[in-house]
Amino acid sequence: MRKIAFYTLGCKVNQADTASMEGIFRASGYEVVPFGEPADVYLVNTCVVTNTGQRKSRQIINRAVRHNPLSLVVVTGCYPQTAPEEVRAIEGVDVIIGNQERGRIVELVEEALEHKRTEILDNVQQMTVDTKFEELGVGTETDKTRAFLKIQEGCNQFCTYCIIPFARGPLRSRSLESIREEVGKLVAAGYKEVVLIGIHLGCYGKELAKEGKHVTLYDAVKAALSVEGVQRVRLGSLESVEVEPRLLQLMAQEPRLQRHLHLPLQSGCDKILRAMHRPYDTKRFTELVNEIRAQVPDVAITTDVIVGFPGETEEDFATTLEFAKQCGFAKMHIFPYSKRKGTPAAEMKEQVDEAVKSERAARLAKVDDELHQKMLQSTVGKVEEVLFEQPVDDEHMEGLCGPYLRVVVPGTAELANTIAKVKITGIKEDFLLGELN
Repeated sequence: MRKIAFYTLGCKVNQADTASMEGIFRASGYEVVPFGEPADVYLVNTCVVTNTGQRKSRQIINRAVRHNPLSLVVVTGCYPQTAPEEVRAIEGVDVIIGNQERGRIVELVEEALEHKRTEILDNVQQMTVDTKFEELGVGTETDKTRAFLKIQEGCNQFCTYCIIPFARGPLRSRSLESIREEVGKLVAAGYKEVVLIGIHLGCYGKELAKEGKHVTLYDAVKAALSVEGVQRVRLGSLESVEVEPRLLQLMAQEPRLQRHLHLPLQSGCDKILRAMHRPYDTKRFTELVNEIRAQVPDVAITTDVIVGFPGETEEDFATTLEFAKQCGFAKMHIFPYSKRKGTPAAEMKEQVDEAVKSERAARLAKVDDELHQKMLQSTVGKVEEVLFEQPVDDEHMEGLCGPYLRVVVPGTAELANTIAKVKITGIKEDFLLGELN
């Protein structure tokens, strides 16, 4: 039996793609082993959303080559999709494939293994408006309790800092039938929570209108919830302007739909939002957040913020700091702006010094810590349903509650992959303490 090892960099969509490819290889008779172990094939699923992601991708590719010069090294994902010539130039790479036609991954690997090609097998495909959603199955052989199901691919927004539309192509969506089928497989495999994810999740179904199919993310969520036995459904990141009122109504009424929304802000300064080509201003974002909290009072809203975007002054950053406080985010993911070749922002004047970016990120992180502690404090005394994932030690278990907060309770490994009601009794650092109710 041939052995294959995977390494995944980047976002949850990449994690879902890797899980799908693992499933394809297992179905073809391969044994999946940890990346550090000897293998016949090493597959690296890459990331280029930041310079750090791209640099780390190259490091991992080189590590794979060093593991065993006789093994096959396969590189897939956003790096070969956006810079195939760079990946081809890395010594020791045998197969490259972008973000499409990964259903052929085993075929390509076996062709390379069979013929021991002296040149790279290159299958990077350009994506157009006619490119269809590649409905890869989900990988189900894992000890995890939560599964990521990719239901949407691609982005047409073209924010000025972002390389993702070039890496992932135009909008395309998984069919409702496929969503029901894949959620059913995950439930049968024992997963207690399914997270619906995409590159531009709020645009789910948008491109299907030209085929006469009028569906939205609401319909996708309903499809997932309709599967017998599904216990929890959670949404991945989506734009605030794309949160439908009926989706909020569903979240307020349906206990299986988790009370958490990740709404990328990117900046709390209107000047910077315009320069970024974001689809809202701070006034609209505030209105949407207020509407969400009116419908779902105990919702946790998390976000992404970029600091040091070209042209961001100290005054602009101070505006973002204050706006973040006003919004009261449960958690912020903070990114220093990373210049990506080929994007409009990379050519903008007034690039911000790296030291200034780091200093601003640290200041915003302090605000994030304060806001997160407030969110934790507001949960003390409540009863939350917790999905237990892993032991902290021999006497304590850790899990995740609806608002996407970590909870630790006295308990043993027998609690793993179960859902139980927990009375929240206190806080320790950045997680909640509780007792089984």
